This record gives sequence, structure tokens and C-alpha cells, in this order.
Amino acid sequence: MLTGVRIVVLGGDARQLEVIQKCAELDATVTVVGFDRLECSIPGIELQELDDEVFASADVLILPVVGCDDQGKVNTSFSELPIFLKKEHVAALPEHCIVFTGMAKPFLRNLCQENGLRLIEVLNRDDIALYNSIPTAEGAIAMAIRETDFTIHGSECIVLGLGRTGFTMAKTLQGLGANVRVGIRREEDVARATIMGWKPFMTTDLAAQTGEVDLLFNTIPTMIITAQILSRMPQKAVIIDLASAPGGCDFRYAEKRGMKALLAPGLPGIVAPKTAGGIIADALIRLLLEEQNAREVEQ
Repeated sequence: MLTGVRIVVLGGDARQLEVIQKCAELDATVTVVGFDRLECSIPGIELQELDDEVFASADVLILPVVGCDDQGKVNTSFSELPIFLKKEHVAALPEHCIVFTGMAKPFLRNLCQENGLRLIEVLNRDDIALYNSIPTAEGAIAMAIRETDFTIHGSECIVLGLGRTGFTMAKTLQGLGANVRVGIRREEDVARATIMGWKPFMTTDLAAQTGEVDLLFNTIPTMIITAQILSRMPQKAVIIDLASAPGGCDFRYAEKRGMKALLAPGLPGIVAPKTAGGIIADALIRLLLEEQNAREVEQ
């Protein structure tokens, strides 16, 4: 149970609703900011406006998956008013307060460091990233089906990157009967891809691999699908970029050439917010309970 733990949830999308509900069910005191347009009611939560007092008694501050931008702006789907996390807000947090987010930008990291606060980026955890890769792959498949006039079964697909998302993406395409090639950056991934039944190639050889491709899924957050690569690809090919913004594709040139190239970060929160929110909530609660048990042992 989280009895006596004061949690402040600042902004977010439908995924945060799962976090809020599960924390409230475990008897935490939950205050939410940036949810003034929330249509459904969640028992046991308190709606507040943004001010220093909200932060002063917080044991936990929960920010959206992408915490805030480099100006402190916090995204929220349930408020028309802009929300900014300011230096004075973070300074008002007690020293023992833990700040949770999915991925932190330098602005948030620096604020937490300056104030001696512990920052936990849950999407850096292997278990969360692996679970999260499932709705990401499903969302990418849905986009691919919507944007093409052919079946994925029998199509020529390339997945760039064999990390957690790339692995799940390749496995999902394979399960649908696609011919899957994977672009890798490490020699040790050759065996991993081969054992799975995929055809591996080094990303440095990408230009030689794109002559016959129907769908290309990118998970590498650097400019890898350059104008030179795009010029060698069939015009009918569809690119779905799953890397974090700004992605790894030259979208300007793709548009100029008349190709479909779609940037699609944050798919879990779009296609399966309940599942994605539950994944984050379970991890967050597990970490809080571990922290609580550790404090009890120390006492």
C-alpha cells in the first residue's frame, strides 16, 4: 500500500490516467495538475492549479512520458492552458521527493541535479522498454496497413536497429509473413538476427539494400535515411519512423520525391494508452514500494 505517500501528477495524456487510478487505489494521496478538462471522474484524487504549494509537500512528482521540453513546457491532453515546470517549482520540492518521467530532456535533468533530487526515467528500464515495444509494433503495423494497398504477408520489409523496439518490430512482421531484413550496427547482432530467421546487414550498407523494399521501419534516432538513400528506394515504398523526434529520415526530400514517410514517436500512448499506462503504473508502483520497504528497513 502507498498510504501516506503524497503524489503530484503534472500533465500527461491518457496513459497518466492509469497511473493516477492505480496510485489512488493503493491509498496514495494523489493531486493532479493540468486535468481541468478531464471528463471522467477518478475517486480519491484532488484537482489543483499550478503553484509552489502543490510541490512543497510532495513525496513523488510524476511527469508525462516526455517530461517537458527545454523551456519547461509540459504536455497535457486534458487542459487548454499551457503548463510550464519552472525552477521555483522544482526548488519547492522536498529533498526526499522522487521525480518520475519516461524520458528526461537536459532541462529537467539539470533542474533535478541542481536541487539534489532523484530522477527516475522509467523508459530506460529494460523491462518497461520491452513491454512498451509491443504497442509500438502494433501501432506501426496499423499505420502500415492504413498507408498501403498490399498485404504485409509476402512484402519486403526492412527494420533499422535491433534494439528492444526493433527486435519486437521484426518479430511481429515475421509473424505476419513478411520477408524481414534488419539493419544492424554491431557485428554481434548478426547471429541474433540469423537465429531469428531474419536477413541481417550492416546499416553502413543500407544503400545497397533498399532497391526492392515495400516497408521500412526505423528505430535509430540519427539521420540514417538520407536523401541519397531515399533516391535509391522505390517511390511506392512507405517509411515509418519510430525513433524519437526529429527521427532519422530526411522527410523534406521524401516529400519532394512524393514518398510516404511518417514520423510516429509515442505510438503506445496513441494506439493503446490503457496498456501503455498500465505498464508505466506497475513499474512506478513497484519502485515506490521498494523505496518504501528500504526506508522501513533503515528505520
